[in-house]
Amino acid sequence: MFLWFFLAVQLIFLAWIIIGGMSGSGTPAECRGLTGTELQNCKDAADAGTTIGVGLIIVVWAAVDFILLATYAVFRLAKRRPRE
Repeated sequence: MFLWFFLAVQLIFLAWIIIGGMSGSGTPAECRGLTGTELQNCKDAADAGTTIGVGLIIVVWAAVDFILLATYAVFRLAKRRPRE
């Protein structure tokens, strides 16, 4: 049961990363009408924001995986039969 839950969480985070990365593609609505250096600066700022957002998703992903691992380890230790 835990394995399937763990895999489902991984798929959710993977989809979140893909959707977050794809949201930064193209020209943002705020950059429309700009030209030259202003347009490039606006696109660069949008790309930086996308990178920060995807980075935060990865940090949350790692934290959730660590919490799942710790919870699973405690559960396994509590379920273990004592030595005789």
